[in-house]
Amino acid sequence: MKNDKKFKKYPKKDKQPRTPKLKINLFGQHAVREAWMNPTRKFKKLYLTDKTAEGFEELLHSARKNGLDRPTPQIVTRAELDKSLGGDTVHQGIAALSSDLPERNALDLIIKHREDEHSVFVLLDQVTDPHNVGAIMRSAVAFGLKGMVLQNRFTPPLEGTLAKVACGGIEHLPVAQEVNLSRAIETFKDHGYTCIALDERGEKTFKGLDPLPKKAVLVMGAEGPGLRPSVRDACQEVVRLEMKGPLPSINVSNAAAISFYALTN
Repeated sequence: MKNDKKFKKYPKKDKQPRTPKLKINLFGQHAVREAWMNPTRKFKKLYLTDKTAEGFEELLHSARKNGLDRPTPQIVTRAELDKSLGGDTVHQGIAALSSDLPERNALDLIIKHREDEHSVFVLLDQVTDPHNVGAIMRSAVAFGLKGMVLQNRFTPPLEGTLAKVACGGIEHLPVAQEVNLSRAIETFKDHGYTCIALDERGEKTFKGLDPLPKKAVLVMGAEGPGLRPSVRDACQEVVRLEMKGPLPSINVSNAAAISFYALTN
């Protein structure tokens, strides 16, 4: 039987154009501010909320005074930043799109500091968590390390969360990337560096390194698997942190900070 009911037709609503996401690779106050004053960076965009823009005037003036070519800030809403970065991201009302930092290898770091009496580097073996790498980077800058070496296949992007956690440290710590970390360790050894593996099974503590080497590379592995045997065996020394409590290990970024202090004091 034919249905005689007539349905009212409503006009189709015009589709609202979607607001495109902002292109961003840096966010957070310290990360963006330190990058803004780094002459090796080229900036394409700087996004500020109204509130954040009020405190950025001095840095804009400093960049101009130092002859840095920087774009005019674009005022955006917090909602736009949330949409582009994710609602859980703590962006602090500031974000940017910048060029990458210069590419380096281990030999570049060695050559740059060949005249230094004291130089300490950190080499990370498959530490892939950006929070850990960023925290280690921040501590490395605080304790005066000269650089960091990462394996290029197992490295989180040197931007975003990592840069935020590093609190601007990524602008002050040269980072080299290598295909083969064992070979990179051999390169350091060939240039007079003592490579020290941090491993909870080590027979020595840092006190056992007497005297402490003036030129050293601290080699650290990821939490859980630790250092790969080939990387650990390439080092001249294997040390552990002396633990007093019932737990045998601590977070890799905490272990790094303690080790940096031990090697630089």
